[in-house]
Amino acid sequence: MVNKLENPPHDMFDVVIIGGAMIGSSVAWFLSHNDDFDGRILVVERDPTYEKSSTAHTNSCMRQQFSSELNIRISQFAADFVRDFRDYMGGDPAVPDLHVHHFGYMYLADNETFASRLKQSHAIQAGCGAGTRLMSPGEISAAYPFYQLDDIVLGSHNIVDEGYFDGATMFDWWRRKARQKNVCYIANEVVGIGIDAGRVTYITLASGSVIRTGIVINAAGPRAAGVAQLAGLEIPVEPRPRYTFVFDAADPPDRAVPLTIDPSGVHFRTDGHYFMAGCPPDDDGPVDCDDFTMDHSLWEEKAWPAVANRVPAFERARLVNSWVGHYAYNRLDQNAVVGPHPDLPNFIFVNGFSGHGFQQSPAMGRGISELVAYGEFRSLDLTPLGMERIIANRPLVELAII
Repeated sequence: MVNKLENPPHDMFDVVIIGGAMIGSSVAWFLSHNDDFDGRILVVERDPTYEKSSTAHTNSCMRQQFSSELNIRISQFAADFVRDFRDYMGGDPAVPDLHVHHFGYMYLADNETFASRLKQSHAIQAGCGAGTRLMSPGEISAAYPFYQLDDIVLGSHNIVDEGYFDGATMFDWWRRKARQKNVCYIANEVVGIGIDAGRVTYITLASGSVIRTGIVINAAGPRAAGVAQLAGLEIPVEPRPRYTFVFDAADPPDRAVPLTIDPSGVHFRTDGHYFMAGCPPDDDGPVDCDDFTMDHSLWEEKAWPAVANRVPAFERARLVNSWVGHYAYNRLDQNAVVGPHPDLPNFIFVNGFSGHGFQQSPAMGRGISELVAYGEFRSLDLTPLGMERIIANRPLVELAII
């Protein structure tokens, strides 16, 4: 938390967004640029350096390879938004094009059960117009001869709108353009939420200021559960550590390595002149929001053995950098929680992305702006992601979780 707390210039805002990282800033930008909304917007961010945010630790990837149509549609909008970023931002010539590396995702199945899931998901993806291709080991080897595939029975790959993109630039311009539309960003922390007659009426800041508001949006990432508790609500979202390793190879492959999801649970890809690998810990449980302790044994004991087994060229690898970030992990089904709480209709969740927040942020910002302005989702119905399924303990199954 920053030492200097900032107070907003007004004591009433129509919308207060708690959390100003990727998701919160997406909501701020979309809502401030919605022609049918002219209210005041306040974004409260506890750490404007974003040093410990999930946004700062993302690998900035996007994919179409999900098992549910809704998640596919969400990512397809992201791909469209990134592709036409300047146009979406109003055609401002100062807005840069966003670089995208379309090397795709490569899911590798080492058994018939997993292969069957890939085939099932492929049918749904094809129905949505995604360019996913199922590949035999021989076809994979012909396209990517660097893989060791003795144990692989099937692959699923897509080079259309899949890979990684310059999400940091998108985030930066969302904040710039939101501020140009008079969105107020402050460095502070919400420590209280006032409720009267079944509605949020005000928030209290760590500085002591009390701000009246009509709508509160929880965009607090891994801290979502704590914010919900301020309103007397619960959400099954917790911070879980995810580890990233950047390495080089003495004799690297002669072409880009797709983002490969290995059966071991380790994933890896080309990252500029280097390569990147990532994995969860073997004991995958929650940690404190401020716990970013690096487990260096994971590289030697889990990540490197897996990548060297799958790509023998990586046997002579040198670790260049590493870090740990947090998934805002939804324990129920690893899908986002989006929309109001039925018992508190002007408290809106946009949480629990479980590692998909960057690629889902454009659709989330658009959807929440529609919900605020019109009382409904118009472009893409996000209702299945609503709080009702959480309350009913009814998971929205997504098979393609990394």
